[in-house]
Amino acid sequence: THISIGLGIKACLEGYSVFFTSVPHLLTMIREAKTEKSLRNLEIKFERYDLVICDELGYVGFDKEGAEMLFNHLSLRTGKKSTIITTNLPFTRWEEVLKDKVLCSALVDRLCHKSYLVNMTGTSYRIKETKKYITNK
Repeated sequence: THISIGLGIKACLEGYSVFFTSVPHLLTMIREAKTEKSLRNLEIKFERYDLVICDELGYVGFDKEGAEMLFNHLSLRTGKKSTIITTNLPFTRWEEVLKDKVLCSALVDRLCHKSYLVNMTGTSYRIKETKKYITNK
């Protein structure tokens, strides 16, 4: 999350349009747009951003419809614009969240095509900051 925010800020400073959201919030936005019959307007906005950052994939599970909505929205950007996905889950566990093996495979395939995968290991930045804060008090 921390690195994706930094990349988003840098992109903004360079004049690129950036949209940052958590995956659960994105799904809420999609559901609301669908209910209000303004889904296509949301899709157009989503497609136009130079960079979309979807944070926290997998922290909150979602139903099959949610998985399909996420797949459809991310597919709009495939091969056209940049997208960052943050998660603590390896690809091998995405099926648990997406609830559909075929959809999961297709989404991972699209996201990995012409991509950079950054595997972070080590202590959480927030934990390090908290320990530092407590030590300095």
